[in-house]
Amino acid sequence: MRDGLVAVGAVVVRPDVPTTSSQPRYSLKESFAGLFDPQLQGSALEDAMAHWRGTHLSPSALARVTLLARAVVSSKLGVLVTFPNGETRRMAAGPSSVIAKAVVEEFAPRFLGQPGVIWLSESQTKVVARDDALATRLGLRIDVQRNLPDLILVDLQPAEPLLIFVEVVVTNGAITAERQTALGTIATDAGYRPDQVAFVSAFLDRDSPGFRKTVARLAWGSFAWFVSDPERIVALRERTAPAPSLNDLLS
Repeated sequence: MRDGLVAVGAVVVRPDVPTTSSQPRYSLKESFAGLFDPQLQGSALEDAMAHWRGTHLSPSALARVTLLARAVVSSKLGVLVTFPNGETRRMAAGPSSVIAKAVVEEFAPRFLGQPGVIWLSESQTKVVARDDALATRLGLRIDVQRNLPDLILVDLQPAEPLLIFVEVVVTNGAITAERQTALGTIATDAGYRPDQVAFVSAFLDRDSPGFRKTVARLAWGSFAWFVSDPERIVALRERTAPAPSLNDLLS
């Protein structure tokens, strides 16, 4: 209640009622309660709700509402993912598929110069899409029985390709130090250096249970990306020698 409805202005707390009182302390704010007016129907109701959301919800919260609505819509049809090469493939419905779709369609073109998808899996079928030609070209041998990654992206723009291992996190399964080592073995076995490999944990947003549960164990040297803030990325940097200045870190 306090971190949700009160925070966005849907509910107010009565200051005249002590926290230990058995009397009701919370009530709907007038602007929010007005949305429940039985006379408000159809397009008028939709306009009123849109106005309230635009007034009270932050951009990230609005994005999350949109994403959750998209997840509900996809519950019957599944989630259609458009790959960088224009190919489309449908994944089973669910929050992990919604995040995976955003990684391919939003994260990859924003943070990679010439992105490609080598591997995409999901909880139900494990292997959804595998670009064998690209994997062979890059020297990768992926064993489905061994440390199966959620996604493997590649940036072909650098002279030496950059591999990006992405873990989709709904409730668990982020890039921990142990997971980082296990996935990195796929790259080192193919002859790639550590500086040619990156690791990303992808979450719905910073308020999601998956992020709150795993943030303390995210691996140093990895990144965290949020669907609700697609143009931003969190870098978990290790101290280097000499240590960077605060200005360097902020630049």
